[in-house]
Amino acid sequence: MTDTQFQSGQFLLSMPGMGDERFERAVIAVCSHDEEAALGIVVNHIRGDVDAHGLLEKLEIEVGDMPKAPVFAGGPVEPARGFVLHSTDYEGQGTLSVAGRWALTATLDILRDIARGNGPARWMIALGYTGWGEGQLETEMTRHGWMPAAGDTDLLWETPIEDRWKTAFAGEGIDVGMLSAKAGNA
Repeated sequence: MTDTQFQSGQFLLSMPGMGDERFERAVIAVCSHDEEAALGIVVNHIRGDVDAHGLLEKLEIEVGDMPKAPVFAGGPVEPARGFVLHSTDYEGQGTLSVAGRWALTATLDILRDIARGNGPARWMIALGYTGWGEGQLETEMTRHGWMPAAGDTDLLWETPIEDRWKTAFAGEGIDVGMLSAKAGNA
């Protein structure tokens, strides 16, 4: 697999008709991708059962001046495990910098720092992640399940959550109204 293009620091956009309703209109921020595996966080599906304040209260972390924020359904793998996708101005223990575009931290310390006002300037909390084994993501991409997109990081921080999928495609010059749920050959 010497010609494989790894997607760390990119977005994956689910294609119509991909066949997995968990990823319907999903935008995934890819945080790690190499020849062995890939890991990403869905950045446009919100969990309805908990928000950031509720999560911190469950973890017995004082909310402080932390603004209200949703908790994202980061993916179907380990849905009770927490992650914070954030701007690169914060580095804590275990922080993974992703191509200088964003960072990922999965410790309670970052939640405490956010609550105290010492965390990253921009952040989103997710429970769960999306993961692929060796070659799995590449196979799904060749079957037209996902489209990679460079995208601007404003997609994470400035674009309204409900508009992220459509906006990400528009950033690639694609009108989602013109996409078909069927793949084929010309």
